[in-house]
This record gives sequence, structure tokens and C-alpha cells, in this order.
Amino acid sequence: MRLVPLAAAAAVAAAFLVPATASAAPAVRNYPILSLGCLSRQAPATGVTTHETVTSGGLEREYLLHLPAGYQPFHPTPVVMAFHGRKGDGSDIEAFSGIDNLDAIAVYPVGVKGEADQRAWESAPYAAEGVDDVKFVSDLLDKLQATLCVDPNRIFATGKSNGAGFVSLLACQLPFRIAAFGTIAGAFYPGTTTGCSTSAPAPIVDFHGTADPTIVYTGDVSHGVPTPALMDWAQNWATHNHCTTGPVQTAIGTDVLQFSWSSCDQHANVTHYRIIGAGHTWPGELVDSGPGSATQTVKATQVIWDFFNAHPLTAHL
Repeated sequence: MRLVPLAAAAAVAAAFLVPATASAAPAVRNYPILSLGCLSRQAPATGVTTHETVTSGGLEREYLLHLPAGYQPFHPTPVVMAFHGRKGDGSDIEAFSGIDNLDAIAVYPVGVKGEADQRAWESAPYAAEGVDDVKFVSDLLDKLQATLCVDPNRIFATGKSNGAGFVSLLACQLPFRIAAFGTIAGAFYPGTTTGCSTSAPAPIVDFHGTADPTIVYTGDVSHGVPTPALMDWAQNWATHNHCTTGPVQTAIGTDVLQFSWSSCDQHANVTHYRIIGAGHTWPGELVDSGPGSATQTVKATQVIWDFFNAHPLTAHL
């Protein structure tokens, strides 16, 4: 492996904005920071998944980490965080999504056990009380950027079900730290909009099956609280992002309709995929991802990756 001189590595790191000072560091960083890990020659093994921990909110929090085979110190690399659904543990979304195959640092955070001793994320009615998962994400990103050569302009978040709902919350609360967001079969409880009324535009791409038995496409009540109709949810994001064009409808194959909103503030486009007849599943799943059928007409992971690459943080700062 070719080693880059320390001065060159410092120049790479210096290109990515000003680091936060310890005295000024807020509880949650909603802004990009230096990836000082670009100065390190050390890295976990590439091409394999390792179990890692970080302390946040007085808890030892877990996550899975998978570095791409081509990862090199001093070469800024994008990060894709993928959040599991209720009852998951990170290994499930890793298996059915194929995110490990992207040229990115794949990170699978693990939720804290809440109601019925099942892991879940903040914003859901069954999540563990008093756990600040947004702070966990901020602390996790701090650790990743301190130890790995992360591209601060290309940090992304995706998730399924309760994990997707949490990603929507992150879009409200960390739009200047995370560049773009992808949601699949999202459980968009009222808590997922906390902070949205005053937050900046955020690019987001969404997928949802019309036959989803868990989170009903046309809106319903889940765990005693309402969930929105998906077209209303997408339109609300387009309105939030001040999009002036759309929705433009495009048929993809026989079972997928794409709705896209563009000409948005800060290039924060919104795209929604209606998967006709699909269940609570990940489009293009590699293994079973939930109840009901899963389309192979579109591959959510590749579509999300293309969307992410089109929306680096610098495009909407």
C-alpha cells in the first residue's frame, strides 16, 4: 500500500472545514468537521465486518463497521450509515441491503432495547425512554472521523421501517452533518418531525410498497399513533425543501412509479418510489427483508447510492 507523506495527508484533512474546539463543542454537531483520521496510518481490516462500540449519553453503544476492500488511509471515503428496523441488530439490514458492496464505509448502528425488550430508535412510541439517538449518531460520526479517513461532504444515512423513521428525524436535526437521506418502508411517527419546522432543506429519497402490512401506504394508526399517507409525507418534504417542480411521475417497469420533486432550495431534491403490490420490504433485497413481496425492478441500494452521489453536502451548504 502506498503511504502518503504526513504533510500531504494534513493538506487533505485541512480541505474539510474547521474542526470544532473542545470548549465550543455542542451536545450534537450539526455541521461538518475535520476528519483527522485522514492523518492515521491505522485502520481496521478491510472487506470484513467488525463489531465496534462508542460511548454516548453514558451508554456503551454498538455498531457494525465494514470498510470497502479498496479503503486506504489518507483517501477521503464516503460513509453510509444504515439503521435497522424494530427488533433488528444491524446484521439484518447488512445482509438484505448489500450496502457492503458499495465503495463506502458501511456503518450499521445498533439501537437500544425499548418496549418488549426489542431494539428500536428514537422517535417511535416503542423506543427506549430517555435515550438520545441523535446524540449517539453525532458521537459515532465524531469517532469515525477521528479514526478513519471520512469525506465530511459525503456522509449519508439510510434505514428501513423504524430505522427509516429515525433517518427522517436525522434529516430534520442533522442536515448540515449528513448530506442526504434514504428511507425504505418508513415508520414515520409524529416524533420523526421534531425540529423540522426550523430545519434546513434536506435531500431525501423514499421507497414504500402499496401492500405494506406493517406501515400502511395510505396512512393508518400504528402502536396507537398516526402514520401519514406516503404521498402526503413526500409532499410535505418537498414543501419543506421549497421545491417548485413536481411531482413528476415516471413509470419504471410495471410495478414501480417514481415521483420526483426538483428545483428545490439548496438542491435538496425529493424522490418517492411507489412499489405496487410490495410489502414491508427492501426493493432489490438480497435475502428476506420483511413480510410481503419485494420488487426486483428497482434495487433500492443502487438507487440510493446514485442519489447520494448526486447530493454531496457541498451542494446544499
